[in-house]
Amino acid sequence: MTTGRDDADTAPTPPAGAEPAPSAPTSKSKLGSTALRFASALPLIPVILWLLFYGPRWGFHVFCFVAVAMVARELMAMTMPGQRVLIALGTLATAGFAAVVVFAQAQLFLAVLGLGFVALVGSLLRPDPIESSGARAGWLFGGPIYVGGLLITVDLLHGLPYGARWVVLAMMLAFLSDTAAYFAGRAFGKHKLYEKLSPKKTVEGSLGGLLGAVGGAFFAIYVMRLPIPVPHAIALGVVAGGLGQAGDLLESLLKRSAGVKDSGNILPGHGGLLDRVDALMFTASTTWLYAVYVLDAR
Repeated sequence: MTTGRDDADTAPTPPAGAEPAPSAPTSKSKLGSTALRFASALPLIPVILWLLFYGPRWGFHVFCFVAVAMVARELMAMTMPGQRVLIALGTLATAGFAAVVVFAQAQLFLAVLGLGFVALVGSLLRPDPIESSGARAGWLFGGPIYVGGLLITVDLLHGLPYGARWVVLAMMLAFLSDTAAYFAGRAFGKHKLYEKLSPKKTVEGSLGGLLGAVGGAFFAIYVMRLPIPVPHAIALGVVAGGLGQAGDLLESLLKRSAGVKDSGNILPGHGGLLDRVDALMFTASTTWLYAVYVLDAR
C-alpha cells in the first residue's frame, strides 16, 4: 500500500553511530573549484609566455630544470613515502640525467650506467623494508628516465628553430587532446577504454582526443605558421595524441599503485605538477623526436 509521502520520507533510518553519506558536489562547489584552479594557474601564464617567447635561453633552461626537479620530487615522494634520503637522491639523479640529455647526449649510455649505480647504492643504503627494496631500486633507476628523459624535451624543443612554437605545439597536443577527449566522452562515450584503471575514460573519448590533437597540429600550421607539411601534421597529431593519452593512463596507474588521488598538492585545485604534465611529457618527447628525426628541423 502506497502513501503520499516521498521516497526520502520512507527511507530507513541509518543506524546510530553510522557516518552520514557524503553529499554530492553542488554546482556552487564545482564553480568554486574551477575558480581556484584558474586563480592558482593565472600568475604562471605570463611568466611562462615571457620565458618562452622573449626571455633569455638560459632563463628557459632554468625554468625547465626547476620543473623537472619538482616533478621528480613528487614522483619519488609518491612512490617512496617517508624515505627522505632516497627522495633527495632520486631528485638529484633526475636533474643530472636531464642535464645529460640537454648538454651531453653522447654520454647517455654512461648516464644510464650511472643511474644503475645510484639505484644499487640507494637500495643498499636503505634496504628496509626489505619487501619493497626492489621497487625502490626500480624507481631510483626508472624515475629519472621517466621524468628527466621525457619532460626535459620541452627544453630541447625550445632550442630548435621556431623553438617557442614547437613548445606551444607540444602543449596544444596535450591540452586539446585532453579537452576533446573529455567532451567527446561526455557526449558519445559508451565503451570503456580501461575500466579497471580509469573508469570514466571511453573509447569514443579517446578517439575524440586524437581528433583534438590533430586540431592542435593544424593550429600550429595555420595560426603559428610552423612549417610542417599537412600529412606530417596529421601523423604527429595522431601519434603524439595517442602517446599523451597513454602517459595519462600511466600516471593513473602510478597513483593507484601508490594509493593516492593526486601526485601532490603544490597547485591549489590542480593537484600535483605530475598531474599537469603527465601527457605533456609524452607529447613533447614525441614532437621533438618527430621534428628532429623525421622533419630534420634542427
